[in-house]
Amino acid sequence: MRYDLVVIGSDPAAQSGAIAAARLDKRVALIEQKGPASGKASSPSAAVSSRILRDAVRFLTEDRVEVTMYDLKRRVQHLVDRESYAIHDRLDRSEVDLYRGSARFVRPHDVVVHTADGDARLEAERILIACGTRPLRPKSVPFDGRRVFDVAEFLELETLPQSLIVVGAGVTGLEQAILLATLGVRVTVVDGGDRLLEDCDRDVADMLLSRASALGMTFLLGEEVIGIDNVEGEPLVVHFAGGERLAGENILYAAGRVGATEGLDLSAAGLESDERGRLWCNDQQRTWAAHIFGAGDVVGFPVLTGTAADQGRRAVFNAFGQPFEGDRLAQSELQTIPAVAMVGKTGDQLIRERVPHQARVIRMRESAGIRGTGAGNDVIKLLFHPASRQLLGVHCLGETASEVVRVAQPVMAMDGTLQDFCRQISKSPTMAGCCQGAIVEGHNRRRVDQAALMTAESEPHMVGRGFDESCPEIAEMVAATV
Repeated sequence: MRYDLVVIGSDPAAQSGAIAAARLDKRVALIEQKGPASGKASSPSAAVSSRILRDAVRFLTEDRVEVTMYDLKRRVQHLVDRESYAIHDRLDRSEVDLYRGSARFVRPHDVVVHTADGDARLEAERILIACGTRPLRPKSVPFDGRRVFDVAEFLELETLPQSLIVVGAGVTGLEQAILLATLGVRVTVVDGGDRLLEDCDRDVADMLLSRASALGMTFLLGEEVIGIDNVEGEPLVVHFAGGERLAGENILYAAGRVGATEGLDLSAAGLESDERGRLWCNDQQRTWAAHIFGAGDVVGFPVLTGTAADQGRRAVFNAFGQPFEGDRLAQSELQTIPAVAMVGKTGDQLIRERVPHQARVIRMRESAGIRGTGAGNDVIKLLFHPASRQLLGVHCLGETASEVVRVAQPVMAMDGTLQDFCRQISKSPTMAGCCQGAIVEGHNRRRVDQAALMTAESEPHMVGRGFDESCPEIAEMVAATV
């Protein structure tokens, strides 16, 4: 079978790339490597995505009843089937040919797919590799799939663990840890770093970790794991570099991911991956082989969903010589409970870059706008320039986090001001009510004090200190919605 483009993988970068090529009137095939090769709809990712797991946990814990592993598996499978159907339907409507099975290169332009119905050989003018990643499984870690497991094996357990040690507090590890703690699992998180969520705004990260601690979670930071003892019939033992030990019943190892390229036989295409299974590509998503492109986690992880989709489209447009202008700003999300969403700069980044800025933290309270929405504990942090009022960053914690960031992203992409953001968000009764309550109660309103303003050029790190009793833009927004 001959195609203009063959896409290897089924993550957001692969899906967006395949559909973008189809809209350019190209003949496209997508190879879904993840999931069984049968005709049954399967998960679009090697392990169930954190977003699906979060949705399942939220649904199951709404009534505060005891949740079993059977309940969790059943809800997750329902969500996986629903999402897979939607993805496959979209690909079908875009006239993208779908192959399910494992792929490998046999020549630079030829890919063989091993499917349940036999082998299919695809010849492609151009190829996009977007096969994603898999959990890192060091040989020194005694995985057994029962007591010591990775995030891809978690849902294979027969019962929910009563207690769990999570090794690795990156985004994936922390998401899984908080979701399991929400289900009542006693969780201890171990990480070699001194600070968690370094890419998040410090205030929002601290609030999330505070709520995690309220769930009974324990954090051991600055502890390097050098070994794990897994002796049948005895507790698991984690050994730290400093000589300390930690015993536990179960261990979730989440310290890193590697590109899922090991079965592709990249050498047949004139390529090779690095020691972490990643592919190199330039700013056009082109690899060393001129006709092969890469996108998503496999070219440098972690890549967020919005960024990955943008990379997939960029790869296809560059492959076929079409102009492409991607999103200037990509929003980030953590699939925790409560959720975190952000766009733009953090306070620490602005301080390092010596950019004068003003910070305002809005806490949602019980008001007509939010009553019954479950958003009473949500938090919005706004960062903006004190003189121009240009919006520099928006960071949110809570059920409405994604909604706020979706409003902020286009405003910031056009260098909009705080007033522009307030005008947009005032169209949402929920958000307007939250801001109104915060202004009335006077919580956490910060300003750049006069001394900082006078020395902003010489000492811009001074900004963000002091308190203010007014914010004209938000006050104007509230007045328009009352």
